[in-house]
Amino acid sequence: MTTSTTIDNAAVLWSATGPDRADRPLLIVMHGYGSHEGDLFSLAPHLPLEPVIAALRAPLPAPAPLTDGWAWFPISEPGSPDPATVTAAATAVLAWLDTLPQRPPSVGLLGFSQGGAMALELLRAAPDRFSFAVNLSGFVATGPQASDAALAEQPIPVFWGRGTTDGVIPVRAIERTQAWLPGHSTLTERIYEGLSHSISQAELGDVVNFLRVQYLAVAAEPTV
Repeated sequence: MTTSTTIDNAAVLWSATGPDRADRPLLIVMHGYGSHEGDLFSLAPHLPLEPVIAALRAPLPAPAPLTDGWAWFPISEPGSPDPATVTAAATAVLAWLDTLPQRPPSVGLLGFSQGGAMALELLRAAPDRFSFAVNLSGFVATGPQASDAALAEQPIPVFWGRGTTDGVIPVRAIERTQAWLPGHSTLTERIYEGLSHSISQAELGDVVNFLRVQYLAVAAEPTV
Protein backbone atom coordinates (compact mmCIF):
# COMPACT_ATOMS: atom_id res chain seq x y z
CA MET A 1 0.00 0.00 0.00
CA THR A 2 1.44 3.35 -1.04
CA THR A 3 1.98 6.10 1.50
CA SER A 4 3.07 8.75 -0.97
CA THR A 5 1.39 12.07 -0.22
CA THR A 6 0.64 13.33 -3.72
CA ILE A 7 -2.55 14.25 -5.53
CA ASP A 8 -3.50 11.93 -8.39
CA ASN A 9 -4.19 14.36 -11.21
CA ALA A 10 -5.92 11.65 -13.23
CA ALA A 11 -8.48 11.22 -10.44
CA VAL A 12 -9.51 14.89 -10.29
CA LEU A 13 -13.13 15.51 -11.29
CA TRP A 14 -13.66 18.79 -13.14
CA SER A 15 -16.93 20.61 -13.74
CA ALA A 16 -15.60 22.09 -16.99
CA THR A 17 -13.24 21.07 -19.77
CA GLY A 18 -9.87 22.72 -20.29
CA PRO A 19 -10.95 25.55 -22.63
CA ASP A 20 -13.91 26.40 -20.40
CA ARG A 21 -11.71 26.82 -17.33
CA ALA A 22 -9.88 29.87 -18.61
CA ASP A 23 -10.30 33.08 -16.60
CA ARG A 24 -12.79 31.49 -14.17
CA PRO A 25 -12.45 31.19 -10.39
CA LEU A 26 -11.46 27.76 -9.10
CA LEU A 27 -13.23 25.99 -6.23
CA ILE A 28 -11.23 23.09 -4.79
CA VAL A 29 -13.49 20.48 -3.17
CA MET A 30 -12.13 17.94 -0.66
CA HIS A 31 -14.04 14.92 0.63
CA GLY A 32 -14.04 13.35 4.08
CA TYR A 33 -12.21 10.35 5.54
CA GLY A 34 -12.92 7.07 3.78
CA SER A 35 -14.75 8.72 0.89
CA HIS A 36 -13.72 9.70 -2.64
CA GLU A 37 -13.64 12.57 -5.12
CA GLY A 38 -17.13 11.83 -6.44
CA ASP A 39 -18.79 12.40 -3.07
CA LEU A 40 -18.84 16.20 -2.77
CA PHE A 41 -18.66 16.57 -6.55
CA SER A 42 -22.33 15.58 -6.47
CA LEU A 43 -23.00 19.03 -4.97
CA ALA A 44 -21.77 20.74 -8.15
CA PRO A 45 -25.23 21.17 -9.77
CA HIS A 46 -26.41 23.04 -6.66
CA LEU A 47 -23.46 25.43 -6.40
CA PRO A 48 -23.04 28.82 -8.12
CA LEU A 49 -22.02 28.73 -11.78
CA GLU A 50 -19.12 31.18 -11.53
CA PRO A 51 -16.36 28.79 -10.42
CA VAL A 52 -14.81 25.79 -12.06
CA ILE A 53 -15.01 22.98 -9.53
CA ALA A 54 -12.14 20.55 -9.05
CA ALA A 55 -12.88 17.63 -6.71
CA LEU A 56 -9.65 16.07 -5.48
CA ARG A 57 -9.06 12.54 -4.29
CA ALA A 58 -7.19 12.38 -0.99
CA PRO A 59 -3.72 10.86 -1.37
CA LEU A 60 -3.80 8.01 1.18
CA PRO A 61 -5.83 4.81 0.87
CA ALA A 62 -8.07 4.47 3.91
CA PRO A 63 -7.40 1.31 5.93
CA ALA A 64 -9.81 -1.60 6.18
CA PRO A 65 -12.74 -1.83 6.28
CA LEU A 66 -12.87 1.36 4.13
CA THR A 67 -10.83 -0.25 1.35
CA ASP A 68 -12.54 1.74 -1.41
CA GLY A 69 -12.02 5.11 0.29
CA TRP A 70 -9.25 7.62 0.77
CA ALA A 71 -7.83 9.78 3.55
CA TRP A 72 -6.05 13.12 3.70
CA PHE A 73 -4.13 12.05 6.80
CA PRO A 74 -4.18 9.08 9.19
CA ILE A 75 -6.53 9.08 12.14
CA SER A 76 -4.25 8.64 15.13
CA GLU A 77 -6.38 10.49 17.64
CA PRO A 78 -9.79 11.66 16.33
CA GLY A 79 -9.83 15.44 15.94
CA SER A 80 -6.13 15.73 16.81
CA PRO A 81 -4.09 14.30 13.92
CA ASP A 82 -0.31 14.43 13.80
CA PRO A 83 0.35 18.00 12.54
CA ALA A 84 3.09 16.72 10.21
CA THR A 85 0.63 14.51 8.33
CA VAL A 86 -1.81 17.40 7.88
CA THR A 87 1.00 19.65 6.63
CA ALA A 88 2.08 16.94 4.17
CA ALA A 89 -1.44 16.74 2.73
CA ALA A 90 -1.69 20.53 2.40
CA THR A 91 1.72 20.61 0.69
CA ALA A 92 0.45 18.00 -1.78
CA VAL A 93 -2.57 20.14 -2.69
CA LEU A 94 -0.38 23.22 -3.15
CA ALA A 95 1.99 21.21 -5.37
CA TRP A 96 -0.98 20.04 -7.47
CA LEU A 97 -2.21 23.63 -7.75
CA ASP A 98 1.21 24.62 -9.09
CA THR A 99 0.83 22.12 -11.95
CA LEU A 100 -2.23 23.81 -13.44
CA PRO A 101 -1.46 25.21 -16.90
CA GLN A 102 -3.35 28.42 -16.17
CA ARG A 103 -3.47 30.35 -12.92
CA PRO A 104 -7.09 30.94 -11.86
CA PRO A 105 -8.07 34.52 -10.99
CA SER A 106 -9.08 33.26 -7.52
CA VAL A 107 -9.11 29.98 -5.62
CA GLY A 108 -11.64 28.96 -2.97
CA LEU A 109 -11.72 25.88 -0.75
CA LEU A 110 -14.60 23.65 0.31
CA GLY A 111 -14.25 20.51 2.40
CA PHE A 112 -16.20 18.12 4.58
CA SER A 113 -14.84 16.56 7.81
CA GLN A 114 -11.16 15.79 7.06
CA GLY A 115 -11.63 17.87 3.92
CA GLY A 116 -12.87 20.75 6.09
CA ALA A 117 -9.75 20.45 8.21
CA MET A 118 -7.76 20.54 4.97
CA ALA A 119 -9.50 23.74 3.86
CA LEU A 120 -8.42 25.49 7.06
CA GLU A 121 -4.92 24.01 6.90
CA LEU A 122 -4.45 25.27 3.35
CA LEU A 123 -5.44 28.78 4.48
CA ARG A 124 -2.80 28.50 7.18
CA ALA A 125 -0.19 27.13 4.78
CA ALA A 126 -0.62 29.74 2.04
CA PRO A 127 -3.10 32.50 2.97
CA ASP A 128 -2.08 34.59 -0.03
CA ARG A 129 -3.29 31.91 -2.45
CA PHE A 130 -6.91 31.52 -1.35
CA SER A 131 -9.95 33.81 -1.28
CA PHE A 132 -12.12 31.89 1.20
CA ALA A 133 -12.76 28.51 2.79
CA VAL A 134 -15.87 26.45 3.55
CA ASN A 135 -15.41 24.05 6.46
CA LEU A 136 -18.27 21.59 6.84
CA SER A 137 -18.15 19.42 9.96
CA GLY A 138 -14.39 19.90 10.12
CA PHE A 139 -11.90 21.37 12.56
CA VAL A 140 -8.63 23.25 12.79
CA ALA A 141 -5.56 21.07 13.31
CA THR A 142 -3.43 21.32 16.42
CA GLY A 143 -0.22 23.29 16.64
CA PRO A 144 0.74 26.76 15.40
CA GLN A 145 1.56 27.62 11.80
CA ALA A 146 3.90 30.32 10.57
CA SER A 147 1.12 32.16 8.72
CA ASP A 148 -1.30 32.28 11.65
CA ALA A 149 -0.12 35.80 12.46
CA ALA A 150 -0.76 36.90 8.87
CA LEU A 151 -4.31 35.50 9.04
CA ALA A 152 -4.88 37.37 12.28
CA GLU A 153 -3.85 40.63 10.59
CA GLN A 154 -5.69 40.00 7.31
CA PRO A 155 -8.45 37.46 8.00
CA ILE A 156 -9.99 35.52 5.13
CA PRO A 157 -13.72 34.69 4.90
CA VAL A 158 -14.56 31.27 6.33
CA PHE A 159 -17.90 29.47 6.52
CA TRP A 160 -18.07 26.90 9.32
CA GLY A 161 -21.14 24.68 9.50
CA ARG A 162 -21.74 21.81 11.91
CA GLY A 163 -24.56 19.85 13.50
CA THR A 164 -25.53 19.58 17.15
CA THR A 165 -25.60 15.76 17.06
CA ASP A 166 -22.27 15.22 15.25
CA GLY A 167 -20.78 12.26 17.09
CA VAL A 168 -17.67 12.02 14.89
CA ILE A 169 -15.77 15.24 15.66
CA PRO A 170 -14.71 15.31 19.35
CA VAL A 171 -15.76 18.21 21.56
CA ARG A 172 -12.14 19.22 22.14
CA ALA A 173 -11.65 19.67 18.37
CA ILE A 174 -14.79 21.81 18.13
CA GLU A 175 -13.67 23.92 21.08
CA ARG A 176 -10.21 24.36 19.53
CA THR A 177 -11.83 25.50 16.27
CA GLN A 178 -14.19 27.86 18.12
CA ALA A 179 -11.19 29.45 19.82
CA TRP A 180 -9.08 29.76 16.66
CA LEU A 181 -11.45 30.80 13.86
CA PRO A 182 -12.79 34.15 15.20
CA GLY A 183 -9.30 35.62 15.47
CA HIS A 184 -8.00 34.24 12.17
CA SER A 185 -10.92 34.61 9.78
CA THR A 186 -13.95 36.65 8.86
CA LEU A 187 -16.20 33.96 10.25
CA THR A 188 -19.69 32.91 9.22
CA GLU A 189 -20.68 30.18 11.68
CA ARG A 190 -23.85 28.12 11.41
CA ILE A 191 -24.99 25.41 13.83
CA TYR A 192 -27.79 23.08 12.74
CA GLU A 193 -30.10 21.57 15.35
CA GLY A 194 -30.33 17.80 15.11
CA LEU A 195 -27.82 17.46 12.26
CA SER A 196 -25.35 14.59 12.56
CA HIS A 197 -22.05 14.24 10.69
CA SER A 198 -23.56 15.18 7.34
CA ILE A 199 -24.76 18.07 5.18
CA SER A 200 -28.40 19.17 5.29
CA GLN A 201 -30.43 21.09 2.72
CA ALA A 202 -30.46 24.08 5.06
CA GLU A 203 -26.67 24.00 5.33
CA LEU A 204 -26.27 23.63 1.58
CA GLY A 205 -28.46 26.70 1.10
CA ASP A 206 -26.32 28.69 3.52
CA VAL A 207 -23.16 27.54 1.73
CA VAL A 208 -24.57 28.63 -1.63
CA ASN A 209 -25.41 32.07 -0.22
CA PHE A 210 -21.91 32.36 1.25
CA LEU A 211 -20.33 31.41 -2.07
CA ARG A 212 -22.43 33.93 -3.98
CA VAL A 213 -21.24 36.70 -1.67
CA GLN A 214 -17.62 35.62 -2.16
CA TYR A 215 -17.88 35.55 -5.96
CA LEU A 216 -19.55 38.95 -6.00
CA ALA A 217 -16.62 40.25 -3.97
CA VAL A 218 -14.11 38.64 -6.34
CA ALA A 219 -15.89 40.13 -9.35
CA ALA A 220 -15.78 43.58 -7.75
CA GLU A 221 -12.03 43.47 -7.19
CA PRO A 222 -10.08 45.73 -9.57
CA THR A 223 -8.04 43.94 -12.24
CA VAL A 224 -4.36 44.69 -12.51
